Amino acid sequence: MVIDDGSSDRTYAMIKRMAEDMPLLEPVTKENSGHGPTVLFGYQYAVKTGNADYIFQTDSDGQTAASDFETFWDLRKSYDMVIGQRIDRRDGMQRIFVTRMLKMIVNFIFREKIPDANTPFRLMKADRLKDVLESVPENFYLANVLISIIYIKKNYKVKFVPIMFRERQGGTNSLNMIKIFKIGMAAIKDFLYLRNKIKHL
Repeated sequence: MVIDDGSSDRTYAMIKRMAEDMPLLEPVTKENSGHGPTVLFGYQYAVKTGNADYIFQTDSDGQTAASDFETFWDLRKSYDMVIGQRIDRRDGMQRIFVTRMLKMIVNFIFREKIPDANTPFRLMKADRLKDVLESVPENFYLANVLISIIYIKKNYKVKFVPIMFRERQGGTNSLNMIKIFKIGMAAIKDFLYLRNKIKHL
C-alpha cells in the first residue's frame, strides 16, 4: 500500500498507473493531514482491511535503504516490533536536533530511554499493532513516537536495529526552527496529557 497524503502533483495518478502492472500494489489517497496522521491512517487501514500478519512502514523520500529490510524480516518472529535506529544520519542538523529533543522529552515524561522512537522504518506484528492503536488518539501528530512508547510500556518485545539514513532523495524539507519549537511544545502538552493513561496500560 502506498498512501498519497493529498499531494497537489500527479503522485496518485502515477501510483495508480504503476498498480496496473503490479497487482499487489494498492494506491490510497486521502486529504492532506501531515506525516503523523497519515502514518496512523495507514496503520489503521492495514489492520482493518488487510489479512497481514506483519505491517511494515517506511517513508517515500528515499532516506531509508531497502537492503536493511532483510535483517528486520529475519527477526520478525522473535519480536513484536523491529525498529530502525538511525546511527549515521545525513538528514541535516535540524532533524537530528528534533530527534534528540524528543528523546529527552520522552525520557523526562515517561521515564523511558528509547533510542530512536520516531524512526520511519519499522516492522510490527499486526495483532500487537492493532492492540496498541486503541490507545493512540485520532490524528495524533507524533504517532510513531507514541506507538514506540506504548510498545515499551506494555513490555512488548522490541528490537532496535541500526539502519542507514541518507539525505532526502525527493521532496522538500518543511521543517524550520519555528515549526520545531511548535512541535516540541505540542509534544510536551500531548505527552503530559497521555502520561497517566499510558501508565495504566
